[in-house]
Amino acid sequence: MKLTEHFQYGLTSPICLTWELTYACNLACVHCLSSSGRRDPRELSTEECKHVVDELRRMQVFYVNIGGGEPTVRPDFWELLDYSVDHNVGVKFSTNGVKLDLCRARRLARTDYVDVQISLDGATESVNDAVRGPGSYATALRALANLAEAGFHRPKISVVMTRHNVGQLDEFAALAAKFGAQLRITRLRPSGRGADVWDELRPTACQQRELYDWLVARGEEVLTGDSFFHLSAYGSPLPGLNLCGAGRVVCLIDPVGDVYACPFAIHEDFLAGNVRSVGGFEAVWRDSELFARLRRPRTGGACRPCGYYSSCQGGCMAAKFFTGLPLDGPDPECVRGFGEQALAARSPDAVIPRSEVDHSRRGPVPVALASPRRRQERR
Repeated sequence: MKLTEHFQYGLTSPICLTWELTYACNLACVHCLSSSGRRDPRELSTEECKHVVDELRRMQVFYVNIGGGEPTVRPDFWELLDYSVDHNVGVKFSTNGVKLDLCRARRLARTDYVDVQISLDGATESVNDAVRGPGSYATALRALANLAEAGFHRPKISVVMTRHNVGQLDEFAALAAKFGAQLRITRLRPSGRGADVWDELRPTACQQRELYDWLVARGEEVLTGDSFFHLSAYGSPLPGLNLCGAGRVVCLIDPVGDVYACPFAIHEDFLAGNVRSVGGFEAVWRDSELFARLRRPRTGGACRPCGYYSSCQGGCMAAKFFTGLPLDGPDPECVRGFGEQALAARSPDAVIPRSEVDHSRRGPVPVALASPRRRQERR
């Protein structure tokens, strides 16, 4: 049996666990998949988080992807990071860089089993700050400079691809080289606040092809997190797992301990349980009825007759769900055009699912890029 076939039926523990420590965030990114901003008073306590780490160690989960919100604004973040590393659970955390001064960068450089991802969604200030908020570009570059000065080995620059930054891939690569970092690109999903800007920010069909060609030509050292396996229908499959691992090899723990099948699908339909329940996280991973369903063999549904199904596996579950498409149908960004056909065929009365989890701060938030004329009209 091939390794990917093992993955399809699930593993005894996740190989990629995303853990959002808090919904609190100093930014209000327009595409935030978790609709973060305000802290949830029910979030796991320090001791509860340590208990989860103990479970992960027993399950031999070797590392976790820590996110949020902005995880470093949680007062016990550094304590939890040390506790995880001391208990042989490595940490890869994503941050906008707001807390990464030179002192903390030096501390991280001395710590084993830690990786840092700096979020940056534009290779220039104007493109980045239009999505992530004023000053966020300068904050991210300052954090990268501090990590470089501290001697931290190969941090990641994590980029969500949009129609405004696909043309900046070479510039992102240059930034990564400048700071001794590695470029990591991920796909924009219509999740959380991302649903509100998905039509405006998602790359065009031409840009999807541009992205694929760039990855084939220059992406050997670029991490993609298996975000773009739907592009494999253009030709040769891109490197990576190339299948949806939701509930099989990946899942999400949110700040209040809820366990979801996919980091991009924070919705009650994909809620498997809570780490505060009897048996904790291990029981959820092992016994969840939702996960059991996701681990059953897939038929391919409407995509099975397509000659490229073995490459793209029908695309992203979350992208389909949050655009109102059936889970056994094509990805909304299917490069063969079947996704656009499916979107056009939706009933005018179709209810598009939205996450009920929203911690967005009330008040002004950054706006997406617009043409100069539209900006003038809005004043």
